[in-house]
Amino acid sequence: MSVAVATFYKFVPVEDCPALQRSLQSLCEALNLQGTILLATEGLNATVAGHQDNVTQLLDWLATDDRFANLSPKWAIAPAPPFGRLKVKIKREIVTLGQPDAKPSEQVGTYVSPTDWNQVITDPDVVVVDARNDYEVNIGTFKGAINPQTESFKQLPDYLTTHFNPQRHKKVAMFCTGGIRCEKATAYLLKQGFEAVYHLQGGILNYLAEVDEPDSLWQGECFVFDERVAVGQGLQPGSYDLCYACGNPISEADKAHAHYEPGIACPHCYAALTPEKRAKQAMRKLQHDQKQGSAL
Repeated sequence: MSVAVATFYKFVPVEDCPALQRSLQSLCEALNLQGTILLATEGLNATVAGHQDNVTQLLDWLATDDRFANLSPKWAIAPAPPFGRLKVKIKREIVTLGQPDAKPSEQVGTYVSPTDWNQVITDPDVVVVDARNDYEVNIGTFKGAINPQTESFKQLPDYLTTHFNPQRHKKVAMFCTGGIRCEKATAYLLKQGFEAVYHLQGGILNYLAEVDEPDSLWQGECFVFDERVAVGQGLQPGSYDLCYACGNPISEADKAHAHYEPGIACPHCYAALTPEKRAKQAMRKLQHDQKQGSAL
């Protein structure tokens, strides 16, 4: 049975996070939805999955609140539920950059639609930056994009201030999975004095959904933060699995590697595998297998 997946976010002041958390938790449970909803005083960030009518009911309920009346969800279909449970959490930020002055509700870069994105990133005067983390970039990115080689989004400001300056880099284009990280990153660049800052509207997911494969400049697959692991053109499920020891996406080649042990280690984390970590991972794998067996 296929499952509808909707991803959406909104930067808008939210002063009633605890009350909104309770309402969303109750409604999503009643609608049998799974996924993650993050709330902060700066807004809302969510990926939810379930029967399409039920997801639509959630979106309709949110639309009755003026703050969330114009959400632009990105839809996909998964062959199986991509989440194991529902989480509605209150956080300091809905996407953590650690730069309080970067406020997307006040200013962001210029949105570029998926149909216009190719023209922007093929302009020789534009510097194209992948705003995602290194493990995400490694399985897919746009041709010619710069990889900042960050391990977390909080490291991106240091990279940008070290490698870019407003006088020399007149045009900067950024992209990320669903667009939310670029809202923060472009707001940060504008605060640093950059003037021509662009970002892909709706992120890679929107591009893969709207741009036909013959016209696509995307190379590889796009990592997603659920059990699908990665998606390809048209948001079809990708070919990667996840290493449950380190969280890296792993390919068929990785699984054929001598350093791959299911549930224990993969080529990305094998070098750091101590006897203590091996024992811990073996116990986690046993518990997972037992849980899976009891569910059958």
